[in-house]
Amino acid sequence: MNRAVPAALAALLLLLLAPATRAQDIEPRSYSNAPIGVNFLVAGLAGTRGGLSFDPALPVEEPSLRTGNAVLGYARVIELWGQSARVDVIVPYTWLSGDAIYAGQPVERVVDGAGDAVFRLSANLFGAPAMNLKEFAAWEQDVIVGASLRVIAPTGQFDNTRIVNIGGNRWSFKPEIGVSKAVGPWTLELAAAATLYTDNDDFNRGKTRSQDNIYTAQAHLIRSYPSGIWASLGATLFAGGRTTIDGVRANDLQQNWRLGGTLSFPVDRHNSVKLYASSGISDRTGNSFDLLGIAWQYRWGGGL
Repeated sequence: MNRAVPAALAALLLLLLAPATRAQDIEPRSYSNAPIGVNFLVAGLAGTRGGLSFDPALPVEEPSLRTGNAVLGYARVIELWGQSARVDVIVPYTWLSGDAIYAGQPVERVVDGAGDAVFRLSANLFGAPAMNLKEFAAWEQDVIVGASLRVIAPTGQFDNTRIVNIGGNRWSFKPEIGVSKAVGPWTLELAAAATLYTDNDDFNRGKTRSQDNIYTAQAHLIRSYPSGIWASLGATLFAGGRTTIDGVRANDLQQNWRLGGTLSFPVDRHNSVKLYASSGISDRTGNSFDLLGIAWQYRWGGGL
C-alpha cells in the first residue's frame, strides 16, 4: 500500500479530539480526504489548566481551574454527492477542580461527570472525490473546499446551584467552511466558523443565560513526511460571545488568540498516536487556558 494512505488516515482521526475544547478548538486537517467506508475509533486523555476551556464566557474572575478529560470517539467516511464526507460522535468524561471569584466571592468546585456529547457532519464540496482504497493510494491532493456542522447536545453533568459545571445545559451549533491547499509536503488550511447557542434557562438557580454567537477564524501550516509522520502549527482567533443573564448584559466580549501544535505518527497499518498542545497568547476576558493531550487511534474497514 502507498505509504501516504496510513498517513492521511491518521491525520483524519485528529479531528475527533479537537471538540474537547468546544469554541476554542484548533483543528488541522478538517477537510482532508479518505477512502469511503473506513471507520475510526479514538480514545484519548487531555488536560487543561487556567480558565474553563468549554465555557470561556463563564462569569467568573481569576479562574484557577484544572480539568482532566477522557474522550471516546467514532467516525465513518461516507460519500455525499460524489465527494468524501464524514460523520462522527464524541463522548467526553471530565474531572474538574479549582477555584475562581464570582460576584466578589471565592467559589470552589470539585466534580466529575459526563461532558456534553458532540455530533458532526463534515462534507467535502470540491477536490476530495469519493474513492475506494486502491484509488485513494494513487490520489494526490490539490485544493479541497469543505463545510461542516457540529452540534453539541446538553447531555453533560449540570447542577443549577453551582456556577462552574461540566455540562452547559444548552445546545450549540457550529457551521464552518474551510479550504485546504497542498504544495508538495506542505499543506495550508484556512477556515471560518460561527458558534450559535440556545439559552440556558436554569443558570444559577433558575436564571436565564444567553450568549451571542462566537465567530472563529483558523489558519494551519502542516508538514507531512514519507514515513507517515506529520506535524502542524496553527492559530485561531475567536471573537464575540457576549452574555446576558436575566436581561443584564455583561462586559465579557471575547477577542482571544490561541496557538497550537500537533505531532502524529503511525504505529502500524491500523494504529497511530497523536500528541497535541495549545495555549492562549492573548485574551480580553482573562479566561485563557493551556491544553495538553495524547490520543490512540484505530482504523478498520474500507478494504484495510
